[in-house]
Amino acid sequence: MAQLSLRQVSKSYGSAEILKDISLDIADGEFVVLVGPSGCGKSTLLRLIAGLDPLTSGEISIGGRVVNDLEPAQRKIAMVFQTYALYPHKNVRDNMTFGLKYAGLPPDEISRRVAEASRMLQLDDLLNRKPKELSGGQRQRVAIGRAIVREPDVFLFDEPLSNLDASLRASTRVELSKLHALLKSTMIYVTHDQIEAMTLADRIVVMNKGRIEQIGTPLELYYKPANLFVAGFIGSPKMNQFSAIVRGSNAVTGFGLSVPIRSPNRGHNKIIGIRPEHFVVGGADQHPLPTRVELIERLGEISHLHMSFLSGETVIAEWRGRNAPSIGDKLSLTVEHSNIHLFDSDGTCLLDQ
Repeated sequence: MAQLSLRQVSKSYGSAEILKDISLDIADGEFVVLVGPSGCGKSTLLRLIAGLDPLTSGEISIGGRVVNDLEPAQRKIAMVFQTYALYPHKNVRDNMTFGLKYAGLPPDEISRRVAEASRMLQLDDLLNRKPKELSGGQRQRVAIGRAIVREPDVFLFDEPLSNLDASLRASTRVELSKLHALLKSTMIYVTHDQIEAMTLADRIVVMNKGRIEQIGTPLELYYKPANLFVAGFIGSPKMNQFSAIVRGSNAVTGFGLSVPIRSPNRGHNKIIGIRPEHFVVGGADQHPLPTRVELIERLGEISHLHMSFLSGETVIAEWRGRNAPSIGDKLSLTVEHSNIHLFDSDGTCLLDQ
């Protein structure tokens, strides 16, 4: 079994506190993705799990065994790095088997593992090639294969697709998802790419400034963000955010949108959040919001309209269809009120809305 548990894990370098009281439970066979802005500590956390860096405090256990004082080779983990880290003078087969030979596995067992990994990753025709003879996507598959042959309890991925072009990222992402379904192994994946996180993860861990902001399934984070940071971080384009003032039983924006609230006594300053797809462009409503189109991002069937209100505030709304508006067009917006998010002045989501 490969459950992984972190208990109040902290990491500091001198006076700089990188991770602060991280607690997290990952189930056997779960695919968990760590996301967050650069410098939030997600790669540092992965290195602590791998044993590449020592903890400052806390406890890490894998399969019920505390591994704080164990060397990386004793933790039954395998790590795939962003930079492939292949031996340039060795062919694919030797790159995959080097660690197994060093560990003293018998030749028949090594051959079995290499054959299985090569079949999974479609590397059979590449086993005799050197890394310089491979494309970026092929090199990354070799790095993944080198991890698979170790038959670890936990796979760790540190932004493994970031050096690939868009097409290779998409295809390799699909292969990783298939691989997880086939191996049913515990996988922890660090990325800054929201598409990777949303499509690969069973659960996503959103980190910020060395702390966990929220843990949940991709759709939980998207539709029920715990706070303003998660709301703004998850989703592309990001959620529109507008300052609002409490007037009676409503939170009212500067451009005229009014949202009923049940707890006006919790401070007068609120923040309203609306995702681009929850605006209706040109919809019929008793109180449409007049806007002007400033910029259009055409992405095929979907276009993102960057618009401004008469008050000067800007908004991004989604348009579907071939006949998108033009720059300078004046349009009315309406809002799906059931999809409006409301946050307190400190960024906390008001769950009673």
